[in-house]
Amino acid sequence: MSEILLKQFELTRRNFLKNIASIDQATADAQPNGFNNTIHWHIGHVLTVTEQFMFGLPKKSTNLPELYIQLFGNGTKPADWSGKVPSVEELTAQLQEQLSRLKEIEVSSFNQTLNKPFHGLETFGELAGMAIFHEANHLGQIQAMKKLILAQ
Repeated sequence: MSEILLKQFELTRRNFLKNIASIDQATADAQPNGFNNTIHWHIGHVLTVTEQFMFGLPKKSTNLPELYIQLFGNGTKPADWSGKVPSVEELTAQLQEQLSRLKEIEVSSFNQTLNKPFHGLETFGELAGMAIFHEANHLGQIQAMKKLILAQ
C-alpha cells in the first residue's frame, strides 16, 4: 500500500505541473469573481501545505522559507501579500524538487502513528493520502479558474 502512495504522489504532482506549465503570469495573478485566491496562490499553497504535512515545515524542514506559511498557508490570500513573493517559475521549480524528496520517503514510515491525530488521521500514510487529495482538489480549482480567466 505504501508504494501506491508514492506512485499517487508522482501521478498527481506530474499532472499538477503539466497543468500549470502553460499559465502565464497575468493569468496566474488574476482573481476571477467568486474565487478567494489566484492560481499563483494555489501553486504556492500546494507546495507549502505538502511541505507541512510531509516534511514538518517550519520546525523540521528547511527546504522552503518559513515566510511561505504567511503567504500560502491556510487562511491567507494574495490581497494581504507584501514584500517579495516568489514567482510562479520559482514555485514550480520547488514543486519539482519537492517531488524528488517525496519519492525518497521510506515506505515503512507510512505506517508510523502520528504524535497527535490530525482531522481524524492517525498515521503518516493517512496524512500522505490527505496531502495527495489536497493537491488534486487544488488542481481542480486551478483548472476551473484558468478556464474562467481565459474565457474573459
